[in-house]
Amino acid sequence: MKSKILLKQPVIFLPLFLVGTILFASIILRAQVAPQQSQTQSNSFPGANKFPGTKVTYKIIDASNKTFGYDIYANERMMIHQASIPALPGNEGFKTKKTAEKVAQLVIAKIKKGEMPPTVTVEEMKKLNAIN
Repeated sequence: MKSKILLKQPVIFLPLFLVGTILFASIILRAQVAPQQSQTQSNSFPGANKFPGTKVTYKIIDASNKTFGYDIYANERMMIHQASIPALPGNEGFKTKKTAEKVAQLVIAKIKKGEMPPTVTVEEMKKLNAIN
């Protein structure tokens, strides 16, 4: 009797083992493909050298809780919409229009230098007295 039970176990466990192996392999492959996809997405931001002679401007916008953000335009076409303070958590914008202007001008300077995307750090905003 015991020999009959032992013979049935490989029949049950072999398919389960194969299914588990296939699922594990697909998870590993998906994890290896994901970083490659994110790299191509981050490279999709247009380079400043793609638009020589482009007129880059900004507009101060209203943000949540009576704060301010900015939009950056390239030849009157919106390129960046920043309604919150960059590099900081939360949804609120800058307390004054003047501080939003300072950061928008910094972003435009970075675009003109060819820095794409034009990231703004907390330290840079502190130097501009845009944040405390």
